[in-house]
Amino acid sequence: MTYKTTEEKYWNLQDLDTELERVYDICYGCQLCFNLCDSFPVLFDFVDEHGDEVSGMTQPEKEKVVDLCYQCKLCYPKCPYVPPHEWAIDFPRLMQRAKLAWKREKDQKHRFLIDPEKVGRLGNQFPALTNWANNNEFSRTITEKVVGIHRERNLPKYHKQTFDQWFRQRTTTVSAPTDQGESNGKVALFFSCTVNYNYPDVGRATIEVLERNQVEVIVPDQVCCGAPALHGGDYDLALKKVNRNLDLLHRVVEDGYEIVIPSPTCSMMLKEEYTLLVEDPRATAIAENTYDLCQYLMNMHRAKKLDLDFKRGFGQIAYHYPCHLKNQNIGYQSRNLLRLLPETTVEMVDRCSGFDGIWGLQKETYELSLKYGQKLFNGIEKAKPDLIVSDCPLSQLQIEKGIGKKAVHPILLIWEAYQA
Repeated sequence: MTYKTTEEKYWNLQDLDTELERVYDICYGCQLCFNLCDSFPVLFDFVDEHGDEVSGMTQPEKEKVVDLCYQCKLCYPKCPYVPPHEWAIDFPRLMQRAKLAWKREKDQKHRFLIDPEKVGRLGNQFPALTNWANNNEFSRTITEKVVGIHRERNLPKYHKQTFDQWFRQRTTTVSAPTDQGESNGKVALFFSCTVNYNYPDVGRATIEVLERNQVEVIVPDQVCCGAPALHGGDYDLALKKVNRNLDLLHRVVEDGYEIVIPSPTCSMMLKEEYTLLVEDPRATAIAENTYDLCQYLMNMHRAKKLDLDFKRGFGQIAYHYPCHLKNQNIGYQSRNLLRLLPETTVEMVDRCSGFDGIWGLQKETYELSLKYGQKLFNGIEKAKPDLIVSDCPLSQLQIEKGIGKKAVHPILLIWEAYQA
């Protein structure tokens, strides 16, 4: 049974233990997800050791299964017993529930990593020093001991000017009407922490592509979507972020703006998790008016409103399909958008990168994250691409670490293709 965080039973540890045993037993009998993350083979091995009896598992063994789940959510579409089946299995949501409930009873680990706004503001204060330290062997050794980030994990760069600062300082904007006096849309951009502090070029390209297509774009006040805190087990911090965004974003939805997001994890949070974390009609309104960036652009294309005057193509592209985009069940919007470019061939690599937020950062799971990403690395290398593309900034880091080649967000290619 899947409860919402607003229900008392969600936090009941005895009820949680009963549900874990029920789901573990069903998973052991099915084993369809044996080749996904290590949660499943480890679970199966533990049950084998206890004579095929889930009830024999110890608490540390149950916790090990939970710790190995990094919320890629790929088991959900593969599972034959998800709602509305009477067994109502939602394995990733149960793992999240266990992590939240147990960590309320224990000291928090990796607290620094679950608040990217705090990390971003710190890095933005002295970007040159931060970037140097992030590539210095001695400082990375200290960081691993103090903060828990594996010393070999490659990290994104920080910039002197954030995306939000750039947007607030710009003087040229485009209002909604086209030459025919018709509106092509009104968008409120939820830019994400990684775009703001590490990939401001993605934010700038998003603004310029939307404005070229005569879409009015505003950037409302906003805070982190809350995914790092939620996946890291800090329910109180996640809820604080969620409630603040409900206050800030519902206003723009009421004013007729659609929320567009270039980060798959953030769009998944606003579309799906907010309605499960709070009992608030504003969360539903936000979810119903939130779109992934490439989904929004492809909607424009289907409505014959997208400018197709592309000046160049990019040859052979290997496109990584992020798990948190797949989980939204919106189809292959980014791949299809890239296929509109001239002289461009797109091969999709539908494999998990294995990063997922702090899971791919922390020293305890860094090596596992690279192990899970190996099929993606192999698929990209097999494609022999001229360029590698992924909507997910963390997957971009993982790809660079795995094969030594950079990946870029699809919006950067769309923006570049428009240039003369």
